[in-house]
Amino acid sequence: MLTDEELMLSVAKGNVGAFEEIVRRHQASAWNTACRFLGDAEEARDVVQDAFLKLLDAAPRYQPKALFKTYLYCIITRLCLDRAQKKRPIYTDDLADDLPQMHDPRPSAIERLLTRERDRAVAAALDTLPPNQRMAVILKYYEGFGYQEISQAMQVTEKAVERLLARARGSLQAALLDLIKS
Repeated sequence: MLTDEELMLSVAKGNVGAFEEIVRRHQASAWNTACRFLGDAEEARDVVQDAFLKLLDAAPRYQPKALFKTYLYCIITRLCLDRAQKKRPIYTDDLADDLPQMHDPRPSAIERLLTRERDRAVAAALDTLPPNQRMAVILKYYEGFGYQEISQAMQVTEKAVERLLARARGSLQAALLDLIKS
């Protein structure tokens, strides 16, 4: 099985099948990241489609200096942050049903209700964060990126990632405490 980096080098040589494999491997996680950041499933689909088109366009210039996943998420991060500058994302209750749930596949009705309410509260709190902080949180806690991968994807220093996450945690803690009290 070829690595993502090897597939991308093959795409640069015109191998369409290699590009299809890259899309198959990364489409779902890319959409999850964009959807969590943007708060809109359709807009997330547009961002992911744009990201893969940019990836295909950049294939001839691709150099595997970092992990491919970092390269892809750098593109997704840029597109999401650009969209956030153009308009403020709006979280809707309909989105919670589209996002994959991170819980036991057979929870009780009470557990499902509590989980749904918690997810809505977290999504609403995430929505209040500035775009860079929100993206850092999504990459760290939803995608499992390390500080170095986040810094490469967001094109900032690791120290900046630490500061973004620290500020975000403080803001989220305050926002979630307010939501719990009300």
